[in-house]
Amino acid sequence: MIEVQNISKSFGDKQILKSVSGTFEKGKSNLIIGASGTGKSVLLKCIVELVIPDEGIVTYDKRNFTQGDKKLKTAVRRDIGMLFQGGALFDSMTVGENVRFPLELLAIMPKDEKDDRVNFCLQRVGLKNANKKMPSELSGGMRKRVGIARAIVNNPKYLFCDEPNSGLDPQTSILIDDLIEDITEDYDMTTVVVTHDMNSVIGIGHKIIFIYQGQKLWEGSKDEITHSGVKELDDFVFANKAMNSLREK
Repeated sequence: MIEVQNISKSFGDKQILKSVSGTFEKGKSNLIIGASGTGKSVLLKCIVELVIPDEGIVTYDKRNFTQGDKKLKTAVRRDIGMLFQGGALFDSMTVGENVRFPLELLAIMPKDEKDDRVNFCLQRVGLKNANKKMPSELSGGMRKRVGIARAIVNNPKYLFCDEPNSGLDPQTSILIDDLIEDITEDYDMTTVVVTHDMNSVIGIGHKIIFIYQGQKLWEGSKDEITHSGVKELDDFVFANKAMNSLREK
């Protein structure tokens, strides 16, 4: 489990996050939702310390990451997998080299074991024998799947996904959601997904945190979201449902 306590962050005189607290549960897809510009991605980056929060504490399975020493932070980071927007693949590397990259940075194992791990992860995301392809040869959905393979190659305990369905068509988005959910359950990971896609919320939203103008206004499950009693959340949910209906037409 990951817990955030009173996380605040400002850039200059603009406050982006205002004392946000919440928990992200093991073995579940935990979603951070909200409109664009509300601080969702900044919160995720604070959790992994790509951005340093001004105030607050982040704990990983009761390990105080924020106040931990270098040894503890390194240990936690070895347990983290990241899927960035767009996949963030290295264009000059093959698919296999992209997936292998975290192993070269962090893992101590023989070359043949690294090869086996890369092949296993590519097979797990439905891209068997794609090792030699270049990112430019792949569709958007395939690039996201390569990004997922790279994120899980070190067998992480914690998986972070920032807008994994950005730029994808609805059908491919569902495939990516299903893959994230399957991997989360199969490997009993704590998965945190930043999204504004209501299809993802209804599909894989086991635990949901709603951010509005930098504040957490609601926390619950997908079964509770349509009767939250929070006006701002209702507006977000039903506006997204209406937009999705228009796209389907």
